[in-house]
Amino acid sequence: MTDDPYIYDEASGEWISAADAAAPADAAQQIEVRDSVGNLLADGDQVTLIKDLTVKGAGQTLKRGTLIKSIRLTGDAQEIDCKYDGIKGLVLRAEFVRKR
Repeated sequence: MTDDPYIYDEASGEWISAADAAAPADAAQQIEVRDSVGNLLADGDQVTLIKDLTVKGAGQTLKRGTLIKSIRLTGDAQEIDCKYDGIKGLVLRAEFVRKR
């Protein structure tokens, strides 16, 4: 018997070793997010919109060519989190942006 620490996994309802619990977290961070032309995106990148986008709830339209600075990856292969003046919690689909 080994002395590995065990963690209760609420998703499966089983006790698993700490090493096994860390493996899925590492795999989730390795999701590749690609822009409209196939460039790999990373946290902190700058992107440009390739299409006019109407922002629901903000009553505002982001025009084609708008520069979005300092994006954050969300863990979803198609969504990126970003900040833009006057819009809180803006999430864009990767298919509408191009890496700058």
